[in-house]
Amino acid sequence: MSAGPAVVLIGPPGSGKSTIAGLLASRLGKPHRDTDNDVEDVAGKPISDIFVDSGEAAFRALERVAIVAALQADGVVLSLGGGAILDADTRADLAGHNVVFLDVSLSEAAKRVGLGVARPLLLGNVRTQLKNLMDARRPLYVEAAKLTVTTDGRAPEEIADEILEHLG
Repeated sequence: MSAGPAVVLIGPPGSGKSTIAGLLASRLGKPHRDTDNDVEDVAGKPISDIFVDSGEAAFRALERVAIVAALQADGVVLSLGGGAILDADTRADLAGHNVVFLDVSLSEAAKRVGLGVARPLLLGNVRTQLKNLMDARRPLYVEAAKLTVTTDGRAPEEIADEILEHLG
């Protein structure tokens, strides 16, 4: 197998990336790596604080560095932040990897995300902001993914099973 992650999960906030990545990592006996956590570790503060203190552009620059590093990590189960695919270089870098788009409906994502202030791009009317993000990003998720898995109304274990079956 080529170097890099065993699988990369992408999708909007509330799609289940962190939950599914944790399950996959456990089943594969591999570590789970989340680029949002990597960014917070490097910055020494939560993503919401990075947005407030330095702006989205500063966050995206840190995110890009985290993604480049994470894509070099052999065998990890990698979950990317919801907006990571906005970067054309990141989409190009994902081309050689097992990328899975966790698709979720707006209503399900809104239920899962709630009114979390830890998601700076969803401040204000959460449902409207989430819809706008999902509409803008959906074509990019589809373009980057080798597999699309719908998560609505499904147990995380069932979703992980489908991904593992696809990975062979």
